[in-house]
Amino acid sequence: MAKQNPRPTESELEILQVLWSEGPSTVREVNSLLNLEREVGYTTTLKHMQIMSEKSLVTRDTSSRTHIYKAKILEADTQRTLVKSLVEKVFGGSAMDLVMQALGNHQTSPEELEEIKRLIQELENKQS
Repeated sequence: MAKQNPRPTESELEILQVLWSEGPSTVREVNSLLNLEREVGYTTTLKHMQIMSEKSLVTRDTSSRTHIYKAKILEADTQRTLVKSLVEKVFGGSAMDLVMQALGNHQTSPEELEEIKRLIQELENKQS
């Protein structure tokens, strides 16, 4: 049986979002970007990233004085895992209920609606 990556906490997800968007980064770089949204202490960010390294959520390059962290798990894989869990736990396994809730509580752009229609068409074609 394949070993599953541990589910990141909310704070770990914030750090992963930075690493996914910015690429390999130092703790200081990650902390600076986190502080654009809310105040987070440097040592708090450092501790989270050390724990994330132990949990295999990130890798750490220690070849230079300043350690560089990189996301070890893929954004798409993490999204898939979290959405699957959300659908099961909150929506009783109903993907339709999730989609209806998301569309009803979010301003959807015309471009997003077109992409949703394209995806539905693609799924219907696969079932034919």
